[in-house]
Amino acid sequence: MKNIIQIAGVIDKAEAEMLTAAGVNYLGFPLRLPVNKEDTTEEEAAEIIKSISPPHKAVLITYLNKADEIAGFCSKLNVNIVQLHGVISKRELLKTKSLRPDLIIFKSLVVAENNFEELIMTVSLLSPWVDAFITDTFDPATGAEGATGKTHDWSISRKLVELSTKPVIIAGGLNPSNVKKAIMEIRPAGVDVHTGVEGMDGRKDKELVKRFVEEAGEGFERIG
Repeated sequence: MKNIIQIAGVIDKAEAEMLTAAGVNYLGFPLRLPVNKEDTTEEEAAEIIKSISPPHKAVLITYLNKADEIAGFCSKLNVNIVQLHGVISKRELLKTKSLRPDLIIFKSLVVAENNFEELIMTVSLLSPWVDAFITDTFDPATGAEGATGKTHDWSISRKLVELSTKPVIIAGGLNPSNVKKAIMEIRPAGVDVHTGVEGMDGRKDKELVKRFVEEAGEGFERIG
């Protein structure tokens, strides 16, 4: 798991085709969220996902934290990668893996003010049952734990990369102007962006996506 470029918030099939053509390898679908507007319906997402073929991959992004619901939703969408943003117990993670041994699980590490020790505890506790972690930014103004458009202290993400035995993907306020710098400073396994490549209409902007992929590619080349 290396040099991942993920773009979340796919709106429709045309956008998915544009993203894969630009070199995006993971396409994220945020669904069943407590905050933030969903970009598409579950039914529409399932149809878009049908059109995504290897080496490109679809990722369900959700706050579900019960194994039965997670496994069932992944089956409904026909995805085998899920990004869990909610608080989930070790027991439910283990149960999820037993229900779907093929499922690749990303667990979020949402960076807020003064929660570094809590993040380290999460990494230590859950590492055996997840395949990667993904950092993001907490927005105290809205309570959102993703798609905030805000960065966090990158030194925290760098420490998490150094301490984690599993790959760490970074997110939170990334855009074409800062993604290369973020990769060089943090040295992650991948990067994720949502709002940072959107135009005023809320859709992914082709030129911004192209620049993001190019800048991220250069960053990954630099760190080897």
